[in-house]
Amino acid sequence: MKVFTKLDPSTRRNFWILFAAGLLFWSALAAHLPTLPLYIQATGANEQTVGIVMGSFAIGLLASRQLLAKLADFRGRKLVLLIGMTAVAVAPLGYLVTNYIPALMLIRAFHGISIAAFALAYSALVIDLSPPQHRGELIGYMSLVNPIGLALGPAIGGFLQEWYGFAPMFLAAAGIGFVGLGCTAQVKETAVVKPLATGEQIQFWRLLGDPRIRVPAIILLMVGLTFGTLSTFAPLYIREIGADLNTGLFYTAIAIASFSIRLIVGPLSDRHGRGVFISLSLVFYVVSMLLLWQARDTATLLLAAAMEGSGAGILIPMIAALMADRSQPHERGRTFGVCMIGFDIGIAMAGPMLGTVAGYIGYRGIFGICVGLSVIGLAIFLTQSGKSLSNSLRFALGQGRDAYAVRLEHQ
Repeated sequence: MKVFTKLDPSTRRNFWILFAAGLLFWSALAAHLPTLPLYIQATGANEQTVGIVMGSFAIGLLASRQLLAKLADFRGRKLVLLIGMTAVAVAPLGYLVTNYIPALMLIRAFHGISIAAFALAYSALVIDLSPPQHRGELIGYMSLVNPIGLALGPAIGGFLQEWYGFAPMFLAAAGIGFVGLGCTAQVKETAVVKPLATGEQIQFWRLLGDPRIRVPAIILLMVGLTFGTLSTFAPLYIREIGADLNTGLFYTAIAIASFSIRLIVGPLSDRHGRGVFISLSLVFYVVSMLLLWQARDTATLLLAAAMEGSGAGILIPMIAALMADRSQPHERGRTFGVCMIGFDIGIAMAGPMLGTVAGYIGYRGIFGICVGLSVIGLAIFLTQSGKSLSNSLRFALGQGRDAYAVRLEHQ
């Protein structure tokens, strides 16, 4: 944490305000994470319908990515932060007033705009504020808002729902969001980098064909499918196998592991590169899904949660740092936004696709499928993350540099 003392006072203050806003955002977003599938199921929905409603979250993500990425690059990060925080504050009120499935799908899609906006602008602003030589360390520290929020939010929401019902849980999520909105308003925007001339700008969707972005996007697709399955069906799976475990505590275990590992990995990645830690994160995902596939008791479920939290705690910050390494300042919003589309599509597909399959093979079976998805992601990263097979393997194992990294004038 000594790196913060090296920053000038105004930058340091901006970091702390941004951290508080991020903590409130993730707490509000996650407050109903353990119980929303149960709320949807209580309306009479089957496994497929629960998956469709939960997966609608990613429709908002996908539909808004292009516009939000352009706004972040051309109009500033703060505007996009405010959009995200507004969506996360308002959406729980929508869940509160209806249990009609089509309406829940619309609200869930609107809710998806929140993470598309806030996570994108938050990451871009952290990178803007970070000295390049400490980029991985600062991204790691600032990304701690995710696991802390994912620990606090589900714990608050889970116990409120268990003690008082769904309405207080949704009201608490909205309240946290509105407090976060006030905090976000205090964030100071950094200077917006002047973009390239119009004729030199690369079309947003064409960036998916760029090799520096394509492979990370595919990795996030595999992880998005896995994460979408976990977030949608883990509460129902825990209940199905009869484990004596509050689902909020399952997500808290994920968050604790995610928090702990970020403190270690961020500084190390500045010295040893991003590749070896991305590979490690994918190994954690493989182990986590194996454990879930075979889980029959509380201890195995909590160990699987810790493994998934460790994987997520490494992967998302490292992908953000990797895309920063591979991007010019004027394109950071777009490159990160395009890369995250893989994650969005994975979440969108996981619910409806695997929800349908769950009707035939059960919840345990779909976590077996997730083992295969995680293995595929690891294999792709090991063999395709560089300009040749040998370069990919060296980078992925921490023995070589990133072939696609750009060198900025101030580095």
